[in-house]
Amino acid sequence: MTPTDKPGLAIGLRILSGVLFAGMLICVKLVSAVVPLGEIVFYRSAFALIPLVIFLWLRREFPSGLATKRPFGHLTRASFGALAMFASFAAIARLNVAEAILIAQLSPIIMAISAVFVLSERLTIWRSGGLALGFAGVVVLVWPELGGADPNAARLMGFFMGFLGAVLTAFALIMVRSLNHSESPGAIAFYFVIASMVGGLVTLPWGWMMPGGWTLIYLIGAGLFGGLAHIAMTMAFRYADASRIAPFEYVALLWPLLADLLIFRLPLSTSFVLAAPLVLGGAAFAAAEKKPRRACCTQVPDRKNRQI
Repeated sequence: MTPTDKPGLAIGLRILSGVLFAGMLICVKLVSAVVPLGEIVFYRSAFALIPLVIFLWLRREFPSGLATKRPFGHLTRASFGALAMFASFAAIARLNVAEAILIAQLSPIIMAISAVFVLSERLTIWRSGGLALGFAGVVVLVWPELGGADPNAARLMGFFMGFLGAVLTAFALIMVRSLNHSESPGAIAFYFVIASMVGGLVTLPWGWMMPGGWTLIYLIGAGLFGGLAHIAMTMAFRYADASRIAPFEYVALLWPLLADLLIFRLPLSTSFVLAAPLVLGGAAFAAAEKKPRRACCTQVPDRKNRQI
């Protein structure tokens, strides 16, 4: 254990990031019926920039840490990330929050499989088994809509957008892994937020509304919650290895579940109850893959290379 290893603090920060992220999703859900999608993405990104810049400034990484040697790499990563945000928010508008987040759990599994082709990593039974379980869970979740006499088109579109968001997130994470070799986490996060803001602004000609009252508060809250959630996640990885924090990734699903039950008064469907163990089990199965041990003299990787 190094002097910076504080597993209790790291676990607390990871749980806090899940609560903050759930707060962002609740805000998005509350305005999704009245605010255009692009406008939500813009506000979420613009107000996330405030805590992000303050955090980077306190770490003395702003603006010096924004220098980049791979502008096109940032453009690719930011584009995938921005599109993933659009797709994820579109899914949240059509599904229960917990359902949208459950589908999003596919992204690390898809990333593990995609890395085989993009980064020439090994295809293992852990990754293949995790992908199989995850997709089985999605089939169980979607099957009632496909098999019904009168399928709900809005929910089917929500499932599709959720899956698309998971795929786009997976490719964004692959780019993050590639960029981490030469770029600072602060730069990766900053350019992603800027790209999302630009993507939101592009939708302005299709019509925006002038938010006020609680609508404006929820839009601002989405950005602040989202920005603070990323910071809490970053701090968690500074105080413990990813393997130690990994089991607490699934605690984050608890908060959307409580939001559906207590705030939106939405009951849990039977298909969700059956699908959740499959999807989460697939993610856990893929994460259980053990990495080859390095030699004792191998230098410990710098945690500053963690994604913000």
